[in-house]
Amino acid sequence: MVSSEIFLVAVSSIRANKLRSFLTMLGIVIGVGAVITVVAMGTGAQKAVQDQMDQLGTNQLTVYAGQSFSRGVASRDRVSLTIDDSEALQRGTTTLSAVVPQIQGSMQLKIGNKNASTNVVGTTQNYAEVNNYNVDHGRMFSAGDDNARRRVVVIGSSVPDMFQSNPAAMVGQTMAIRGINFEIVGVLSEKGAQGFSNPDEQVLIPLQTAQHRIFGTDRLRSITVEVSEASTMDLAMIDMERVLRREHGILPGGENDFQFRNFTQFLSAAEATTKTFTFLLSGIAMVSLLVGGIGIMNIMLVSVTERTKEIGVRKAMGATRGNILFQFLVEAVTLCMFGGIVGIMAGSGGAFALARLANWNTLISPSSVVLAFAFSALVGITFGIWPARRAARLDPIDALRYE
Repeated sequence: MVSSEIFLVAVSSIRANKLRSFLTMLGIVIGVGAVITVVAMGTGAQKAVQDQMDQLGTNQLTVYAGQSFSRGVASRDRVSLTIDDSEALQRGTTTLSAVVPQIQGSMQLKIGNKNASTNVVGTTQNYAEVNNYNVDHGRMFSAGDDNARRRVVVIGSSVPDMFQSNPAAMVGQTMAIRGINFEIVGVLSEKGAQGFSNPDEQVLIPLQTAQHRIFGTDRLRSITVEVSEASTMDLAMIDMERVLRREHGILPGGENDFQFRNFTQFLSAAEATTKTFTFLLSGIAMVSLLVGGIGIMNIMLVSVTERTKEIGVRKAMGATRGNILFQFLVEAVTLCMFGGIVGIMAGSGGAFALARLANWNTLISPSSVVLAFAFSALVGITFGIWPARRAARLDPIDALRYE
């Protein structure tokens, strides 16, 4: 029997038992679909984390105020960072390319007869550049605006939605912050939510304007710095620690009253955790493929028993062991490959549904599709070889006598 004829005989045998073939394939369909969906969820989560890392930048550090310590015991008083600290960092370090101080507080905003409450951030003109923002409409306030304590404001991309207004049309309008009128000079690009905060809902005003007109203090919420080169991050932290300890008058051996946060480290840890869970869940999904393979082997063994007389007839007509082996192996592999194709479609549909209905981050990787399909074919070969060999080794005389 030529290969094409053997293949046609195998396919016709599958079609002759449609329900049994479908139920046999079901384990493969579920396994492949689960693998595609789980990997799509894991890949999408990793991409979301990577996008956040790209937005934050890999060369940023943030300094927050901590507590003062006396003989290793934390005091009740919380130490504050000040504008003098940020200026000292600018003067006393060589590893930093930018220093961005931030005063922040929740304020009431008012435009016309509409009002909303959101975070107001007093900062310097390089805030947008360091934090990878673009200005979609208008402009960012300048160093001149800061020095002159001008009442100008740059709003986040979600603020126009709070006032049911067009972003471009808001440039030039007057916004009242704490009862003081400010001119809207720019609208920032969308950044997206980060954890429990949404930077798109905040508004930015010049640092000195915030200090003298709104907050009435030089105490900072945080200082974000940009390191000249990511490879010098550790050196930059040592440099900053030296400057801040000197500014705060901390004696040698004393505890720091400030703390550094490198958000890319948290995101890297989250990405590693996501990968681990993806591998774990993929492994669990692979188990269903193995179960499906066992089901195929069971059905093929039953098929060999049912078709014993048919095998005897084929051997009597000149079919070799290799022909019989190939025929049953083709049946097993065909079942698995059809199941793999249906599983890929089902898994892709599941990933798409999760993205649209549940707003989950999913990304179907071509490599996962190829891997799942190849694994389903491997399952067919692995679990089909034993029934195929059993069929090939039947004695034709005994097979013809079988009832």
